[in-house]
Amino acid sequence: MSSPRIGFACQYRHPQRSLALAELKVIESALNPRTTTLRWMNSVEVHVAQQRLIEIVEHNLGAQLKLLAYVAELPAALRMLRLSSDLLPFYSHPQISAFYQQPEVVLKLSEGFAAIGALARSSGIRLSMHPGQYCVLGSDRPDVVENSLAEFEYHADMIRMMGYGVQFQDFKCNIHIAGRLGREGIRAVWPRLSQVARNCITFENDEKTYGVDDCLALADLAPVVLDVHHCWIHENDYIAADSERVSRIVDSWRGVRPTMHYSQPKEQLQEMGFSAEMKLEMDAVTQVVTKRDLYAHSDRMWNRWTNEYVAQFLDRFDVMFEAKHKNLATQEFYEQYLRG
Repeated sequence: MSSPRIGFACQYRHPQRSLALAELKVIESALNPRTTTLRWMNSVEVHVAQQRLIEIVEHNLGAQLKLLAYVAELPAALRMLRLSSDLLPFYSHPQISAFYQQPEVVLKLSEGFAAIGALARSSGIRLSMHPGQYCVLGSDRPDVVENSLAEFEYHADMIRMMGYGVQFQDFKCNIHIAGRLGREGIRAVWPRLSQVARNCITFENDEKTYGVDDCLALADLAPVVLDVHHCWIHENDYIAADSERVSRIVDSWRGVRPTMHYSQPKEQLQEMGFSAEMKLEMDAVTQVVTKRDLYAHSDRMWNRWTNEYVAQFLDRFDVMFEAKHKNLATQEFYEQYLRG
């Protein structure tokens, strides 16, 4: 397999955290997306709302190019990025969707996303997206399913404009199974997804309801994204790197290098007596916090035991870090575990 990569999600964090908040905002906002609210758009005249949307879209496409340029200058092991889902506000909303079909807007989007895809490919950056929690393909409510299909196809449109979705897993677009109908609901709507969507979709295990085994039951449709933190919460222990289920997850990618997700619980556990060197045993941790408290992500990857555990997967997996300090967390991990 190819050499491992680790990546961060959606937002850039400047390394000099001692700067004034205003200074940090100026620096970081140039690389991070903006959005607006439907409430504000409904409070102004249509032409004012549309002009704001154009400004936001132009900023967001430019910001993604700047973010990619930053990633392109990093060592090869750090060239992995999850793009924001908020690049085109309300793209799938019935009230706004016609705006994005205007010829001049279509041209702007086509050119902007083509430039993003070209830069990623020329720089060897592995890209992904992750629709939010309201994208529930397994819902038992028809209206939620319709909205979820539209939301996923919004992502598929961005992927297509970037020049991806042409073949199986040339781009990863990840969702949780979710919804009362679960796996059966997803199988029912699967034929309604576009070919681009089916080429890119992956299924990730969650903390509460649909675990690794549920995702593996859909491996004939799409690859499984192993989230080791979710698995730890769901199963009360970390899945073994040499587990037969991990081998089945690798197989679900059909020759493409798998991606897994990695997060840790918040640093406050250190204040409760859990050192960075020790394995976080669920029985002990839940004596001082609830499982729901463990859902929140840490700023950095503070627990070294878990870092060393995840390092065992790097011979087979790329790893998407889900830490609040984004690129700063991946840079630290790289310095400690990957830098030759």
